[in-house]
Amino acid sequence: MESAILDEQSKLPPLGPAHLQKNAAIKGHVVIDNVTVDFGNGVLAVNNASLDIKPGEFVCLLGPSGCGKSTLMNTVAGFVKPTSGSVSVDGEHIDMPGQDRGMVFQQHSLFPWKSVCDNVAFGPLMAGKGADEARRIARTFVEMVGLSSYVDSYPGMLSGGMKQRVGIARALANYPNVLLMDEPFGALDAQTRAMMQENLLQIWGEFGITVIFVTHDIDEAVFLADRVVVMSASPGKLIADIKVNLPRPRETSIVTSKEYVDTKKECMKLIRAESLRAFELQSTK
Repeated sequence: MESAILDEQSKLPPLGPAHLQKNAAIKGHVVIDNVTVDFGNGVLAVNNASLDIKPGEFVCLLGPSGCGKSTLMNTVAGFVKPTSGSVSVDGEHIDMPGQDRGMVFQQHSLFPWKSVCDNVAFGPLMAGKGADEARRIARTFVEMVGLSSYVDSYPGMLSGGMKQRVGIARALANYPNVLLMDEPFGALDAQTRAMMQENLLQIWGEFGITVIFVTHDIDEAVFLADRVVVMSASPGKLIADIKVNLPRPRETSIVTSKEYVDTKKECMKLIRAESLRAFELQSTK
């Protein structure tokens, strides 16, 4: 099935919806200002994190498991309210989910009883679009992710990579200014994961939408990002903001370049130190 996706992808139009391109060019400015998230009972998930993400940037949050990456992203999504500090998108304070932020999870969370088209159309329908318009929007984004041949299929008929493509299409169907992705390719095999990364970069390159991408995979972070923001072991602090000076568009051959290898080594050194610190802290408890 994945080979069929590649055939579909080769037929995609060079650009996506003009509305999304226009918005992405001027919107999607994320400001995380001294955010702390304390869940109580000794669980300090994020500690005094500050981050300024410009419109159109692709930023990866990288760190050891349990360091608070997803929690920090969820403050931007509006799912988690900071204990202190604030989050804003385009100058608007964030305290709840909104259509200006699209979310893609590790698990696709598709409605199994709805077709691919109806899953993607769900957001526009909830936003007040008419049924015909919602389905037109859905078909546009389904085509964009290379699944036009599967528009009437159901999730149970799709591979894992296809389901995640539907998840991306669904997140984009509300024309968000920011796309939030929480380890969306973590459950995929290596070949499908690499293909999904390239497809995501194609979509991002066409729209220029701001992307915040959570991962614990160093190679993934370096390949995708403009900036790799490294978080410490729990409690999560931002300990490094590494600019990735690699040309775009990116292809898999770039992983052998000196710039790629040097950036990966820098990330690996930081992650190793934090993982060892976390292990030592756990050993003393």
